[in-house]
Amino acid sequence: MKERDLIRFGRLIAVFLVCWFAIGGARADSGWLSSSEDVEFLEPDEVFKVEPVYREGDFLSVQGHIAKGYYVYRQSLKIVGGDGSEAAVTLPEGVTKHDEFFGETEVYTGDALRLRWQGAGAQATLHWQGCAEAGICYPPQTVALSLPAASADATAKGGSPAAAGTSAAQDQSAAQRLADLGPIWGPVLFFGFGLLLAFTPCTLPMIPIVSSIVVGSQAKSRRAFALSVSYVLAMAATYAVVGVAAGLAGANVQATLQSPLLLGAFAVLFLVLASSLFGMFELRLPSALVSRVESAGRKSGGGSLPGAAALGFLSALLVGPCMTAPLAGALLYIGQTGSALQGGIALFALGMGMGLPLLAIAVFGARVLPKPGAWMDRVKVAFGYVMLGMAALMLDRFVPATIGLVIWAIWGLSVTLGLLAWANAVAARHRLLWTLRTTAAVSGLWSILMLVGGASGGTSTLQPLNHLRGLPENSAAGNSRPAYVAAKSVADVDRLLAQAGEQGKWTLIDFYADWCISCHVIERNVFGDPTVAARLGRMQVVRPDVTHNDATDQALLKHWKVLGPPTLILIGPDGNERRELRMIGEIDADRFLAHLDRAGAP
Repeated sequence: MKERDLIRFGRLIAVFLVCWFAIGGARADSGWLSSSEDVEFLEPDEVFKVEPVYREGDFLSVQGHIAKGYYVYRQSLKIVGGDGSEAAVTLPEGVTKHDEFFGETEVYTGDALRLRWQGAGAQATLHWQGCAEAGICYPPQTVALSLPAASADATAKGGSPAAAGTSAAQDQSAAQRLADLGPIWGPVLFFGFGLLLAFTPCTLPMIPIVSSIVVGSQAKSRRAFALSVSYVLAMAATYAVVGVAAGLAGANVQATLQSPLLLGAFAVLFLVLASSLFGMFELRLPSALVSRVESAGRKSGGGSLPGAAALGFLSALLVGPCMTAPLAGALLYIGQTGSALQGGIALFALGMGMGLPLLAIAVFGARVLPKPGAWMDRVKVAFGYVMLGMAALMLDRFVPATIGLVIWAIWGLSVTLGLLAWANAVAARHRLLWTLRTTAAVSGLWSILMLVGGASGGTSTLQPLNHLRGLPENSAAGNSRPAYVAAKSVADVDRLLAQAGEQGKWTLIDFYADWCISCHVIERNVFGDPTVAARLGRMQVVRPDVTHNDATDQALLKHWKVLGPPTLILIGPDGNERRELRMIGEIDADRFLAHLDRAGAP
């Protein structure tokens, strides 16, 4: 391999790594652009709002709206009439959310929740409970519903318009992964995807063909660039229409793309594409399709701006089916946002990334295209591992977390074998040799740790053996959790604070509930940390359990102005809270220790 070709290959791999790690960041449940400490959580009445109740014949319906970044548990929803009887409620299909503590749960986000039931009387009460994605969970809440009169006029006047409004509302859902990426990183991620797709064996042969049709051999640089821009913009706009459609479909697309059957089909498709890239069989763009594009280009007059734009539109339609799997992966993210604008921008950026090589040819000439060689086989293999990773990503969305960890371990081991094979093909004194061997060793070791972690019940790819710390026989951390002091009422907490003050001790108030997922995470990952446990051993840890959310619990929450657990409050020996250091939502051990240091706690 020539040094120049090696440099080109290195740049391509660098682009791939940037995009891949961006995907990993987008997958993180806790988010990588924000911290729960910086989030200003909403009041419960702002998290879940309902429209006025309307009649549909003998049934009553109400449309719910859940704030962005929050979700409501299906099992918590019920409607109780004025006489105390519980109504039989019909609910739409929700989204399955896997939790390592509570297993599979069904939740609603955005505007996907509509309740329908039979009832009479003038009033009813809606019960619900939910959490913020950033970590905080709210106690069970109630909403008073005013029921419309059961009259034909009310049904005729209120039924159809409200139903139309509900239908429009159901076409939107909360932006999740794509929205969390923000207005800058989201398009950048999809632009990188498009650039990678441009160099796949399915589309790479089209670049010189389209270049000769759109630009021609006689066009000057400025004219060639204008024609290329026209072609690329038309192609990107075509993909943007798909993104807009996915964004407008909102909850419907989201529910469809969450189907294990569909996700499994996508995973199989990615495996087939990976097999092709590994050389098990050859997958090429059909020659008839290439001829159709070439013929369409000549007929549309590629030398003109409208002709170039027409060819861009046709190319997107004709070549698009060759990229079914990557586009499906993109729609998995776009389908989780109710924003047509974000969906359109994402796929427009994808199209622009695919068109970048053509723009480069227009500016610099065909010499910028890499020359064929052995390096192209390595690029194909690298994309094969990307396709395997996408298959793992599809499966990881619906299989149990432990099985998902095993799947990622198998993918990591396959990458390790590929790196070792590459190293064996490199000359003995080549400067890449030890880089490949070292990377293979790290990848293989970590994959084995993930395999052991998955086999023993672990779920984390970053800390595959972390769950073993909770076992007393494997770690002292299992016996080093703080000694919790139970408290129920405001008087209980005040009494404990007074006792701690007399002893000159600090107090941590840990608002906890059994249904609070983040409370369990903090108990395991933060309070179970040996360093944290040692610090807390020198403090009084008061744990009000607000699981039942009865009148006493509500009074305690109101007294301390706590929205819900987990909320951690530091009280000095003087009896005063260090309000600026209040911790709401999930927090890791390092940040918790930093809070103790800032407060001056022992």
